[in-house]
Amino acid sequence: AGSGLAGVAAANRLARELDGARITIVDRKEIHNYQPGYTLVATGVWPVEKVSDRNVDLIPPGVEWVREMVAEFDAEKNAVVTDGGRRIEYDYLVVATGLHMDFGLIEGMDVAAIGRNGLTSVYPSPQAAQATWQAMDAFRQKGGKALMTLPSTPLKCAGAPLKMTFMLVDRLRQAGTRDQSQVSFHSALDNIFSVPRINQEVLERWKKLDVPVHFLSKLVAVDIGARRATFASPEGERTQHDYDFIHVVPPMRAPDSVKNSPLSWKEGPFTAGGWLEVDKETLRHRRFPNVFGIGDINGTGKGKTAATVKKSTPLVVQNLIDVIAGREPSQRFDGYTSCPLLVREGAALLIEFDYENRLVPSLPAIDPLQDSYFAWVMKIRLLKPAYMAVAKGRV
Repeated sequence: AGSGLAGVAAANRLARELDGARITIVDRKEIHNYQPGYTLVATGVWPVEKVSDRNVDLIPPGVEWVREMVAEFDAEKNAVVTDGGRRIEYDYLVVATGLHMDFGLIEGMDVAAIGRNGLTSVYPSPQAAQATWQAMDAFRQKGGKALMTLPSTPLKCAGAPLKMTFMLVDRLRQAGTRDQSQVSFHSALDNIFSVPRINQEVLERWKKLDVPVHFLSKLVAVDIGARRATFASPEGERTQHDYDFIHVVPPMRAPDSVKNSPLSWKEGPFTAGGWLEVDKETLRHRRFPNVFGIGDINGTGKGKTAATVKKSTPLVVQNLIDVIAGREPSQRFDGYTSCPLLVREGAALLIEFDYENRLVPSLPAIDPLQDSYFAWVMKIRLLKPAYMAVAKGRV
């Protein structure tokens, strides 16, 4: 269920490694978007054309592609129901639906207005990323007041709000308008990144860059025409801030099809978002043993990045093959997540960590706390070819 990176990567591997299996992908999307490239589009590094490919070129021969969306998971009867009313039964299910961006929880927010009146968001689409760059480019010509935001929910690419902040400061510096500008960051949490060492590193860098951070300050409303944002404290106290530029990061949760199904967590910290209830090591469903999850949908402590999909997909595929053969899953996932954190044009931090918040650098020569040109080159030149290899089941 799903034809993003996780879905097509799993389908390609299963098609190669299972002889005689009938494999079906259910997803309407015709365009495959390279979401890790959105921040590059939104900060003027890449043209928008570089982030979109055709799904038909990624789905392996022999795999049935149902161009509808899953509307219902009937896990007790081993079936999914599509939004077109089609019922598809399965022996084994891989849930790779991705997540839902809940812009509707921000009063006054209009995704269609991104790019106008200083309203930006890198997340919704390539077009939104392109419009975000146009707004950033216009803003840096004069400078002014910028508000950067972070919600309290789990996020896909939790480093994106930080990258956008670093790059905005750098674009202002390049334009000579940094001294005429204020850039502040509002986090609905008591931190800006879940890994304490990286949280500390970024806050220290922002202090030097004069980027004040307001903690426990959740964006709850925007008045797009008036360019005014409303933030709420945990106690419900509201404050309003005018802006010339705002980057909106929406709360995120599971799609309704998962959230309202038997597959979602029913107790614990992942219940509110309706995330998929999987064992964090095997990524097998904790109550339905013929179901596995990959990618953003999983209710685990880490892992809503393409790097997580790269590391976890081969493990899930092997575990699924084990289960088909009547064995227990043999592979264990450590929560590996990677974030090439842009800090200015030509420099990035290559941050890699696991479930336990340990830094786990894969390249010994790269210090994860030292920005480098190599990490920048990795992000802008090397990671998309690697991503496409993952999508085709080759890595």
